Amino acid sequence: MNPSLPTPQVGVPQSARRIVIAGATGTVGRLTAARLASLGGHDVTLLTRDPGKAAASGLPGRIVGAEFASPATLRPALRGADALLLITNDPLRPDHDINLLDAAVAAGTPHVVKLSAQAVTDPDADDVITRWQRGNEERLQDSGLPWTLLRPRAFMTHALAWRDGIAKDGVVRGLHGDSLNACVDPADIADAAVQALTGTGHRGRTYALTGPRAISARDKTAILSDVLGRPLVFEEISLDQAREQWRRRLPEALVDALTLSAERQNVGAKAAVASGVREATGHAPRSFRTWAAEHASAFTHVCA
Repeated sequence: MNPSLPTPQVGVPQSARRIVIAGATGTVGRLTAARLASLGGHDVTLLTRDPGKAAASGLPGRIVGAEFASPATLRPALRGADALLLITNDPLRPDHDINLLDAAVAAGTPHVVKLSAQAVTDPDADDVITRWQRGNEERLQDSGLPWTLLRPRAFMTHALAWRDGIAKDGVVRGLHGDSLNACVDPADIADAAVQALTGTGHRGRTYALTGPRAISARDKTAILSDVLGRPLVFEEISLDQAREQWRRRLPEALVDALTLSAERQNVGAKAAVASGVREATGHAPRSFRTWAAEHASAFTHVCA
């Protein structure tokens, strides 16, 4: 951490605040909203392109429909906000980030907490996703608004993509089964977001968020087998097979980005463990075993 910055006051919230979450129906947005609701005392606005989805999921807070591609729908929601959690998920639509940040600047938002990615620190990472996040960070830092950057490694929840294979035949199929990633529990990211949004001393800080150790897909398979109490087998797939799977749900530019990301992981670029979770939250990062035990029920049935 930068010694010239004030020490973060973990667990010492400011008085009641008005907080806006952009991207509230995503993994981190949902978890952050729930945590803020459990704290009580804060006025939370959930900014989403799909208000019906947000309402159906039971998210706590005031749900406001806004189209990230339409600046006019964003500005009213940010007026009077004390802090913004800025989450976007489409690297091919940088205008979403530009519009949200422009609205925050117009509103004079006192603090923007941005969900980014740890890959931005890797000089060898030059895929479209990483370039998008680098641009987002630079734009925020140049905006004149106080900021905090959250840079997680891969989410542990990515393992949920295996649940059909596990439920059907006890098989996990993946690329580069022995490559290591210091993946992080999204609950820890949400904890860091809550601290940054409600605490003091987080402005101007960047938090590298990882789990307690780097693990491979084979490691995860073994842990899930132990947690679920049933034998599981890991089967390696080829890069061509992985690309075909990604291609079923993503445009080619993102398939190429995931390919480059996987190859970087395969040479050890994502194995480093960082201390950002403890710095931001005051607690140790959760392990994959803890995450797996909390989500064991998700692996017992095939998704519709």
